[in-house]
Amino acid sequence: MPHVPADHHLAPHRHDNWITCATSRGFTLIELMVVVALIAIASGAIAITLGDASDRQLQQEAERLAFLVESARADARAEGESAMWVPKPPGQAGPDFRFLGTAWSEPMPEYWLNPDVRAEVRGAPAVALGPEPYIGAQRIVLSLGRHQRTIATDGLGPFALMPDETPP
Repeated sequence: MPHVPADHHLAPHRHDNWITCATSRGFTLIELMVVVALIAIASGAIAITLGDASDRQLQQEAERLAFLVESARADARAEGESAMWVPKPPGQAGPDFRFLGTAWSEPMPEYWLNPDVRAEVRGAPAVALGPEPYIGAQRIVLSLGRHQRTIATDGLGPFALMPDETPP
């Protein structure tokens, strides 16, 4: 039996024209690249899943406004009184929007959940809510940063969220 020195594990070994040391430790470049690629894929998937926070906030504001406007419209018809929704003009202080007309059983909200939301009634300074069953086609455009959402009615149907109008 050949004699093997006690420190044989430190001696270089010849294998397929490469000299390797039995005590070398660490990761190969390929292993590191695979890990970096997996992290990049996971980060991308998370970013896609979470989406844009301001877009989600604007979606929530649009759904909330559609509900509030429809509630006010139903109250106006039930009371037989005219009612309006008026957004705050740009540059003015005070509430973000107001419901005018009937005496509401509960105070109606006057502020956006996100103070950076802006609203514009297309083609008019305010939205007419009744008391007539037909109120005419009306459109409200909400914006937050570069995102926009529109709620609209044809005059007979309820106010509803329209397809996305976010510019590219």
